[in-house]
Amino acid sequence: MRILLHRADGVTDPWVADFAQVLPQTEIVLWQEGVAIAPCDYAVLWSPPVALLPELQHVKAIFLTGAGADGILKYAEALPPVPIVRLGDAGMAIQMAEFVTHAVLRYFRRFDEYEQQGRRGVWKPLPQYEKADFTVGVMGTGVLGARVLDALRSFGFPLRGWSRTDRQIAGVQTFAGEAQLEEFLRGTRVLVCLLPLTAQTSNLLDRSRLSLLPQGAYLVNVARGALVAEPDLLTLIRSGHIAGATLDVFRNEPLPAPHPFWEEPKISITPHISALTLRRESIEQIAAKLLAFERGEPVADVVERERGY
Repeated sequence: MRILLHRADGVTDPWVADFAQVLPQTEIVLWQEGVAIAPCDYAVLWSPPVALLPELQHVKAIFLTGAGADGILKYAEALPPVPIVRLGDAGMAIQMAEFVTHAVLRYFRRFDEYEQQGRRGVWKPLPQYEKADFTVGVMGTGVLGARVLDALRSFGFPLRGWSRTDRQIAGVQTFAGEAQLEEFLRGTRVLVCLLPLTAQTSNLLDRSRLSLLPQGAYLVNVARGALVAEPDLLTLIRSGHIAGATLDVFRNEPLPAPHPFWEEPKISITPHISALTLRRESIEQIAAKLLAFERGEPVADVVERERGY
């Protein structure tokens, strides 16, 4: 069996070594532009360069090294009609829960404001927010979203969840579809975005929808930057309608040096680290799914191209 491996960061040796342990009878082929290779049985990648696409015409399935599929689905009809399989959890859900919980508690306990006061040398206790008024709404209630809601539940925050289709989650007020989006947003104090990026969700959080959030709301985006209309968010933060934002993802990454987000003190920026790919866990999951595919067994997390995830 031959597996075509591509890593955008160029760090391939540890992946090759781990694959050799998990699938010892497999040959790992590293793609290099301009270098001819024999056809491979499978591909393991996330967001490949255009020049790699012809090599995918020979594979039986494509396995992604991330939970999102937008990095590959952007090529649409240029892709072969084979299954595309994304990562399920592979250690990302707990990381996401840690990141979001930290952001929510930071706003609830007003640590963002205390940080600004400290830089000005101001000693001033601030009134504590009422937890009953600090509803946290999670957009996207799949594996990652459900884990985030589970982590927040123990702190006693009122919880809401919104998804494309109806899902019932214990202890969470759930909403579904476009018809219930406005109601969901109007009652959400901290909006956590965990939606996949699709044609339907691109720029979903624009000025009109972000304005539905109550005065003094917060945004935490750990999904994809293109879900948020960045100029609209900046306008609402500067007007005071949005009290602050924690952003881990951006439309252009790395975030360009002259971007106005860098200069806005109410925006906290991290470099797409809310849930890092854990190599060993990812390889074990990919290997298990690949072997199941070889045996003709059902494989979880197959991407539905029409939905975009």
